[in-house]
Amino acid sequence: MNHNITNSTERSNNTLGVLFDLIIYISIMFLIREVYLPKVGFIANGLFWSLTTLIIASWRMKIRGVTWKDLGLIKPKSMWRTLGVSVIIFVSVMIAVILFELLKDQLPFSLASDTSSESSVSKFGDLKGNWIQFFIIIPFVWLESMLEELLDRGFLMNWIEKLFSSTSFATIIAVLLQAIIFGFRHSNDFSERSITVGLIGLVMGIAYVKFGRNLWPLIIAHCILNSMSMIERVM
Repeated sequence: MNHNITNSTERSNNTLGVLFDLIIYISIMFLIREVYLPKVGFIANGLFWSLTTLIIASWRMKIRGVTWKDLGLIKPKSMWRTLGVSVIIFVSVMIAVILFELLKDQLPFSLASDTSSESSVSKFGDLKGNWIQFFIIIPFVWLESMLEELLDRGFLMNWIEKLFSSTSFATIIAVLLQAIIFGFRHSNDFSERSITVGLIGLVMGIAYVKFGRNLWPLIIAHCILNSMSMIERVM
């Protein structure tokens, strides 16, 4: 009897601890974006936001005795299989985005327009035909892509799953919630962009679970996706 009470208390304390971690993490994730240093540009600010959030995540992981290796940042057993899975993820993302583009006008509610293309010049500079600028920027874009997978699929999704571990739908809840947060964080509104990015997060979350929770296929697919987006701005 006492043993059962002890286990129940430990589970309760662990749930409260995970909830505390998420409150700190999500709060910092959004509040840090209120800090913008205009002299260093959008890319530097974006990396500053992500690296700050990474520090918070790493701190809470250390408290819980969890490493990034535990969350999937491990050397793939087969590079070819990893690349194949990355291609599958990339294609799945593109299908999801294309389907949304085809169906968005049929939705029973209105969405704010996606203004990301119009704002790209202020974020990245005028990339039209500027391949030199592209090659200067793209390594930082890849780094940001990697950080987003570590943070959103690695930390956030696993911690949400831990929070709801007492339910049989914990993984489903985690996949959905991380996708919603991922989409909203990129737009801070209910718009075409937030849904598009949310769909990307949804596919990434499903792939993370489906393909053995190794982060590298997701990182590679994310890098390809963002590279294609940047190339469109140059062409």
